[in-house]
Amino acid sequence: MSDSQMPVPSPSYEARQGAMLCHFAAFLGFVFPFGSVIGPLILWQLKKEKDAFIDDQGKEALNFQITVAIAWIVCMVLAFAVIGFFLMIALVIATLVLTIIGGIKANKGVAYRYPFTWRLVK
Repeated sequence: MSDSQMPVPSPSYEARQGAMLCHFAAFLGFVFPFGSVIGPLILWQLKKEKDAFIDDQGKEALNFQITVAIAWIVCMVLAFAVIGFFLMIALVIATLVLTIIGGIKANKGVAYRYPFTWRLVK
């Protein structure tokens, strides 16, 4: 087998749980303002040194939540033109669904990539 065909070892149980929590920490946004960004940021910072999988998925979750926060601000501005209200509903539904998918995939040991995400944190 060549190096490109070597099987990638599955992340440990602890790494998968940590990565999943980085995704699900976004639900703290329902508890306090900016919790959807602060939750993944704190968990990623605390656990990124423990495993490369947690580091990767923590950055992905954080980048997605930053993108969602920016999109939310755009929706609030567009709310003055009424279309923003409809976009807010779509954004909330998409965020919930994609965050749940990300957490489930991370728990299975799959590196999930959110669509339409501006990756600011490298």
